[in-house]
Amino acid sequence: MILLQSHSRFLLQTLLNRVQNLEKGVELDYHWVEFDDVRYHIQVSMKNSHVLLLSMSLPTPPPEAIFFGGLPFGAIEAIKAAYGVLVQILDPPRDGFNLTLKLNLSKLPPDEEHRHALLVKIASVREVVLGAPLRVILKQLASRTIAPNLDRLVAIVHRPNESFFLIPQVGKVTVVFPMRFKDSIDIVLATSFLQEFVEARRTAGLNNVPSCLWSSSPPLELKGAPGEALLANAGFVTFVIFPRHVEGKKLDRTVWSLSTFHAYVSYHVKCSEGFMHTRMRRRVESLIQALDRAKPENSKKTVQSRSFKRLSLNDARTNSKS
Repeated sequence: MILLQSHSRFLLQTLLNRVQNLEKGVELDYHWVEFDDVRYHIQVSMKNSHVLLLSMSLPTPPPEAIFFGGLPFGAIEAIKAAYGVLVQILDPPRDGFNLTLKLNLSKLPPDEEHRHALLVKIASVREVVLGAPLRVILKQLASRTIAPNLDRLVAIVHRPNESFFLIPQVGKVTVVFPMRFKDSIDIVLATSFLQEFVEARRTAGLNNVPSCLWSSSPPLELKGAPGEALLANAGFVTFVIFPRHVEGKKLDRTVWSLSTFHAYVSYHVKCSEGFMHTRMRRRVESLIQALDRAKPENSKKTVQSRSFKRLSLNDARTNSKS
């Protein structure tokens, strides 16, 4: 299994190139889109080459997701905690985006290792922003507390007009993913993959990982959720997170794994589909080669070879008289 990286590779490479050529007046204007419809925009002007504007557009949230000022709850605090004085949040953001950050690259630390780690953190802005609500709830789980003003059922956006749900409790957090796919083949492969995913949890070496369940119908934890959120053609996946799963450095890995679970499944479904197509193409090619080898070679004629011509009745009588 391949896990998705938390940082944007293109964004990290762009930041590294800009830092290495900080004294050169270079104008940048890049647009790109990553999985789950997260759009980025980088802009650097010739006049102030030390300042970089990074804008990000998030997936369109469904009605049940909680957004404040176009961002998930806890996102502003998460950005300030992650980047400090290096980043300034522009209000309002650029048109068409949910967030615009102003980065002063001249304030980066001189130590190369520390500077690279900070650039990786900036390139992981998607995790910081979209994972902010999940991080808040899991931090409370680590301290075995729960916010009094928190709803019993919390919806967190992770795809355009789609969300997954958290049911926070003092000793555990239940996470439910409605799995939806557009292609009929993807639905079949994803259903099979998720069932095997649940079975793999029962192996001896995975006793300490979160428990995982799959069902074709909505679990009882989603009672009270909007009807549109309960439509899942590939079933529902449920994880139960305990405090031991979010202790120390495990928190970041758990937040990212849960935030990108649907993308993780989609990636492996497409890989499986591509692998099967490759196997079928190779099988067809081998059959064609076998048929080519079975064809007779017309250039080689044996002594016994004869050719026959069908004669009419009149021709036969003529030949017999002669």
